[in-house]
Amino acid sequence: MPAATSLGLPNVRGRVPLLAGLAIDSFGGGCAAPLLLLFFTKVAGIPLGTAGVVLTVATLFSVAAPAVVGLVIDRVGPRNLVVAAQFAQGLAFTGLFFGRSVWLLFLCSLVMTTGQRVFWSAIFSLLADVADEGDRDKWFGLGGMMQAGGFALGALTAGWLLAVGGTTPFLIAMAVNAVSFYLAGLLLFRLHPSHHERTKPDNGPAPLLRKDRPFLALIGANTLLALCTMMLGVGVPVYVTEALTVPKWLVGVLIAATSLVLATGQTLVVRHTEQRRRTNVMVVAGITYAAWALLMALQLHIAAALVVPALVLATACYAFADVLHAATNNALSAAVAPEVGRGKYLSYWQYSFTFASVLAPGFFAQLFEVHHELPWLVLALLALVASVTIYVLARVSPRLSAERI
Repeated sequence: MPAATSLGLPNVRGRVPLLAGLAIDSFGGGCAAPLLLLFFTKVAGIPLGTAGVVLTVATLFSVAAPAVVGLVIDRVGPRNLVVAAQFAQGLAFTGLFFGRSVWLLFLCSLVMTTGQRVFWSAIFSLLADVADEGDRDKWFGLGGMMQAGGFALGALTAGWLLAVGGTTPFLIAMAVNAVSFYLAGLLLFRLHPSHHERTKPDNGPAPLLRKDRPFLALIGANTLLALCTMMLGVGVPVYVTEALTVPKWLVGVLIAATSLVLATGQTLVVRHTEQRRRTNVMVVAGITYAAWALLMALQLHIAAALVVPALVLATACYAFADVLHAATNNALSAAVAPEVGRGKYLSYWQYSFTFASVLAPGFFAQLFEVHHELPWLVLALLALVASVTIYVLARVSPRLSAERI
């Protein structure tokens, strides 16, 4: 497969259901995620600040999921956990059609966020299991590409739905997402990753992980970068539709364009940065996220004719940062994790995304209500803190200083 090799692609024979499931799942997510906060405010009639708190508290209750996954993943198997997570999220989005009370929406959000955490805590172990020898980084990149491609199409659909107006488009988006979870779960159930049997028990290093200060600090830094990634779906739709005077359909175009870069660029990034330290790539990603956030804050202070070009420039910055981060962060965690216990390390690594998911809705909604550009200014500062932290860790930790792709 010379063409596939030049593009950084792994051997996919026998693993097409996994790729199809990831793409379908992400298509539904692309439809629904940009509209979820707006669904709460426009359809359920909940104030933006309250909606942000509901999603934040629901996510907070799901923080134990990665730890639980770390305990059971080797007994249950990552595929079974991923399938269960897909069906749970499908049920959560189905539940949105059965009431508008805050408590029902909180319950649906709780099931949804718990399913998300289980999915992200298990999916990279599943990708590692299906990968041929030496192809693990390529599979992380390809999996991300399939998800980004599906999300791009879904985001374009979301943009079109926003342009329609009324409450029906929000209901359509939630229904599409529910169906996509069910279909993805059925496809992934057909996957049988039996060629990568573990030869060592994976049950020892959880206590060691809690004492692994460099790795825990790395999780903290990645949490700040993950918060940046969340803002594309959480903050940009609200900011563009509520604070800027641009067409609403532009939301879908911006998110889709970013997802298209992720869909086409991750394996190429892996191939072209393979002689560089992953930590250096992460530092560059953080600096670029900060530049993106500052450009977003500036939208309120420039001439109206320049807003759309400035949004395009900002989105290009985000896309560059996100493709670097997406192609690198999970591979970095897998590279610095010990051979025995890698499943637990990868599960705990997902706490960075868990914490970011907890923070994102409330972080954006509360700061946005104080001043529209405030979330972006704080986000830029946090991204720079993450870059400095990773830079320092790479130089004081022998394991990280020796780490290369």
